[in-house]
Amino acid sequence: MSILVNKNTKVITQGITGKTGQFHTRMCREYADGKNCFVAGVNPKKAGENFEGIPIFASVKDAKARTGANASVIYVPPLGAAAAIWEAVEADLDLVVCITEGIPVRDMIEVRDRMRREHRKTILLGPNCPGVITPDEIKIGIMPGHIHKKGRIGVVSRSGTLTYEAVGQLTELGLGQSSAVGIGGDPVNGLKHIDVMRMFNDDPETDAVVMIGEIGGSDEETAALWIKDNMKKPVVGFIAGVTAPPGKRMGHAGAIISGGKGTAQEKLEVMEACGITVTKNPSEMGRLLKAAI
Repeated sequence: MSILVNKNTKVITQGITGKTGQFHTRMCREYADGKNCFVAGVNPKKAGENFEGIPIFASVKDAKARTGANASVIYVPPLGAAAAIWEAVEADLDLVVCITEGIPVRDMIEVRDRMRREHRKTILLGPNCPGVITPDEIKIGIMPGHIHKKGRIGVVSRSGTLTYEAVGQLTELGLGQSSAVGIGGDPVNGLKHIDVMRMFNDDPETDAVVMIGEIGGSDEETAALWIKDNMKKPVVGFIAGVTAPPGKRMGHAGAIISGGKGTAQEKLEVMEACGITVTKNPSEMGRLLKAAI
């Protein structure tokens, strides 16, 4: 069992003819069942061609019709990425994973608003995220596959590198992962912590969860309050940015303390009050999780 993706997921790469799209599609194909999972690419100017045996189609709709794909991953440059997301949503895919960083916020607001207004079924992960992996089955995105190990711990994070850090610690302690989900650090994105926590809570093969947040916004607090009332499994939490100065953007577009809200300390206090085991030291995430189960 897994959340979002498994070895039966069929994936389209949007941006497969670019250097980044080609590199990561190749890496994903080489991981676990990737050869069977990555079935199509999209580039209107190169329809009819192929990339290392993967057929390229003119549109997502066409690729879905011809291959039965139900997910896509986007490596399209920032100015065209929102349109690429919408194309995948319009094709009624189950999941769209957008890796692209630097999409104009206004573009994302328009896409998210349209998805809501039209009650679209597509789940959006990202943008500006490392993707999602179900160890030993499939990885969609840019995470290093070799650090992951199949197991029963869920990981959800706004930070790509901290996702890898948590996974690395868990694997070293002999604790594998059911799925690891990077939700991305942009202020306007798809899945939030609360959405992924719901999925892990409902997943019979996830026993506990590591939840990693950052300064800025209130998504972590919202998730913590939901966890307090609903979560049946232990959760360990970490927030990046304890020493971040207010008003200065730290790395991600969404990582900014504004109006005195969204500080790491504030988030940690709410999380702790909601029964989450928290730490200010990222090197302790794995150890705390092991102690909690």
